[in-house]
Amino acid sequence: MKNGKLDGKIAVVTGASKGIGASIAKEFAEAGASVLVNYVSAKQDADRVVDEISKRGGKRSPSKATSRRRSTSRDCLLKGRKLSARST
Repeated sequence: MKNGKLDGKIAVVTGASKGIGASIAKEFAEAGASVLVNYVSAKQDADRVVDEISKRGGKRSPSKATSRRRSTSRDCLLKGRKLSARST
């Protein structure tokens, strides 16, 4: 799924369960990034995006979080680090 532009990079995409956010997450994965698919309430939609990225060979992880709270933002970034560690 990689074309190399973002190899080794982590993309945290908020609102990635639907619409523009989902498209951006898929594009980042296509470019080689490990993608953290962030959502607030649409878990099924986020899981679909994760599955699609996975089926194309990309690295991905779903993450339920809202960026309004510092603790959930920190948790999201920690998940991104774990995703990065799995991809090396």
